Amino acid sequence: MIQLLFMVIFSEAALILLLLFKTPLRKLVIMGMDRVKRGRGPVMVKTVAATVFVVMMSSVYSMIEIQKRWIDEGAANPTDQVLMAGHLLEATLMGASLFLALMIDRLHHYIRELRIRRKSMETVKKQDRGFEDVKSSGSEEIKALEEEVRNLRAKSKQLESELETKQKEIKAAEASAVALSKQSEGFLLEYDRLLEENQNLRNQLQSLDHKLSRSASKKNM
Repeated sequence: MIQLLFMVIFSEAALILLLLFKTPLRKLVIMGMDRVKRGRGPVMVKTVAATVFVVMMSSVYSMIEIQKRWIDEGAANPTDQVLMAGHLLEATLMGASLFLALMIDRLHHYIRELRIRRKSMETVKKQDRGFEDVKSSGSEEIKALEEEVRNLRAKSKQLESELETKQKEIKAAEASAVALSKQSEGFLLEYDRLLEENQNLRNQLQSLDHKLSRSASKKNM
């Protein structure tokens, strides 16, 4: 029993050393522990640990009983001393094995967490690099768009100036058209007046013709 416990403790110490230092064997150990923690592995480990704990408590109880017997008898016989030393050694070795097993479990857990964080950090770095690349390409596109916006603004200003010039020309044409329409109205009025005068003159000429024709007819008679 004691030899087996020593072997277990030395094996656990060797596992701890392999987990502490980065060597090719550490990857194998971690892969093996990952497989052990899958499926029924945790249940079996917990069962073994519970059994060892129960046996350790039995050894502790036996030591308490031997100590009580020493108190009652007032002296310790050689047999009880040998038994006490054996139970003490067994309890110590079992407690040490349980403690080392707990240390192995925690080391394995922290190493896995560290690997996960390193992978996440690498992923974040890759994403940052991709974001920077996209940002640089996006900045070039933004510069091109800004240049296009400047050109469009210059064209819009030019079109606005041309539009203002056309509006001024249209206003001048409208003013000249209004002046021409007023002038044409004056010409029409003058034309109407001249028509009336012409008509009056014709009427006067006709009346004179009638008078002359009448006077000529009287003379002939």
